[in-house]
Amino acid sequence: MKKIYSQIVTFWVCGLLLLGIASCKKGGGFLAQTSTTDLNQTSVFADSARTAGFLANIYSNVGFSASATRFVYDPLGKKVICGGLDAACDESEPSHAFSTTASAFATGTVNAGIVDDGPYKTCYSNIRSVNQFLKNLPSSPIKAPNKALMVAEARFLRAWYYAILLKHYAGVPLVGDSLFTYETPINVKRSTYAQCVDYITSECDAAAQVLPLVQTGADYGRASKGACLALKARVLLYAASPLFNGTTLVQDAGGNADPALVGYPVHDNGLWKKAEDAAAVLVKSVYSLNTLPPKNVDASAPGAGFQGLFPQRENSEYIFEFMRPGNSDLENLFLPPSRNGANGAFPYQGLVDAFPMSNGKLITDPTSGYNSNDPYANRDPRLNYSITHDQSIMLVRLGNGTVDGVGPVNIFIGSYNGNVTGQDAVRQGTPTGYYCNKMLDPAATSSSLQFNTSRVIPLMRYAEVLLNYAEAANEYEGPTNNVYDVINSIRKRAGLNPFQLPSGLSKDEMRKYIQNERRIELAYEEHRFWDVRRWKIAGETENIQAQGMEVRRNGTSVTYNKFNVTKHNFRAAMYLWPFPLSETGKSPSLVQNPGY
Repeated sequence: MKKIYSQIVTFWVCGLLLLGIASCKKGGGFLAQTSTTDLNQTSVFADSARTAGFLANIYSNVGFSASATRFVYDPLGKKVICGGLDAACDESEPSHAFSTTASAFATGTVNAGIVDDGPYKTCYSNIRSVNQFLKNLPSSPIKAPNKALMVAEARFLRAWYYAILLKHYAGVPLVGDSLFTYETPINVKRSTYAQCVDYITSECDAAAQVLPLVQTGADYGRASKGACLALKARVLLYAASPLFNGTTLVQDAGGNADPALVGYPVHDNGLWKKAEDAAAVLVKSVYSLNTLPPKNVDASAPGAGFQGLFPQRENSEYIFEFMRPGNSDLENLFLPPSRNGANGAFPYQGLVDAFPMSNGKLITDPTSGYNSNDPYANRDPRLNYSITHDQSIMLVRLGNGTVDGVGPVNIFIGSYNGNVTGQDAVRQGTPTGYYCNKMLDPAATSSSLQFNTSRVIPLMRYAEVLLNYAEAANEYEGPTNNVYDVINSIRKRAGLNPFQLPSGLSKDEMRKYIQNERRIELAYEEHRFWDVRRWKIAGETENIQAQGMEVRRNGTSVTYNKFNVTKHNFRAAMYLWPFPLSETGKSPSLVQNPGY
């Protein structure tokens, strides 16, 4: 089959005709009746190219939950980007102080009346599209072997969107293969959490039997057996986690919901074993941690493989990714103003402090060598590759696009090396003293057609699988040699020296190392918001006074001063998203989540 993503532009109209995201005569929602034009259901599926385009359009939303531009302020039709889920947790400060779902979660003010309905609407729209596709594919003039592959892809995509719903809301309505319209009575009773987990994993199992282990060449970006197995492992890991495994959320948050809707009412340690086994299938498989550096970077540079991963379009580590054409969108968001960026969210000091020293020791360890008067020296290389701080070195381009060497980003206040407080400075360009550098291509520039990148967005990658395995195995078996091996492999690729974890760790001690490794290795990849919830530690990590760093310079004299940014608040209800009022209002049997 031809590469589906190159056809999205060509066929988006065909797909949109039948997509449930279309407006309807009674106000929209995932049960909305399909809109039509001169192209109808019969004519679309009578054509093989239009059928392929319809499937391609279902792929076009797979990355919406992880998007760095997910939350916008749009009161007058002028959209202002405020960040993604990183701005809704302890990773980042929103780019603007407008009221969005991100700021509502950060400040503890989220409720069913103001929450973004995107997860519910987008996921069910695409689930409905999958069901339309599966119903009509038999009549399409596509060869049988290709039809089987397309069915498997569609079933994976349906599982993917249900998994997004599950982590937002816990148990949600399972609609099966049904195609609802407004002529059909609306009765969207929630399925239990366990039923949703079983459905998603069974769909992954079925699709995995048909799809190839990896997709390459023209098919790169399509669902694969590896993607099915990785999604299954992720869903089972969440299911085994404290928030859901033996849930007490109803009594903690208040409400009348059946505990079975928001998790497993009775704790089952065997769920960790299921999660461990699911991830183990992919450990030491065809996937591997990337070790290739960025262009023009020495492969022996510590952590070069981590930095070099993200500009690559196709590599050994990505398992499922959101495909795009050449772009510089993240550069537009995250580069400092002096590099024509700075519209994205801004990292907090807490995340910076989570990165260890280059010797692998946390900065809180008195033997680590950390110096608060030189806080960025000798740190985990992933810090510089993930976060831009004062005097970080970055490419400089002139207005005509030519390279003018490299230079420091001056985030300080005062004067240094002939420079004074400028547009990149704390409280000038950044409210926290930092800019995000994760996934940026060192060779790309903001707002450039000539100097862009072929980067795609990783939605599941091998490093996550290793961390999933380590967590589940540690919880079920304790810190075995296998757990040490997979965590050490990630730390080795990061460039830590020595990279080995301390020997003789207890289960609790290993848990803390694993949680911190997830925090820094997977930063800005949509994991932190969900991890602190499923671990049921958000009451500690989200009830915080967020801080930034003010660097003051006067010639060779420099001081580093932490300062308060935003007070975050958290309550138990916020472990899950509320169902939007627009949905509970039209479906009386859709039971609201506890605390809302």
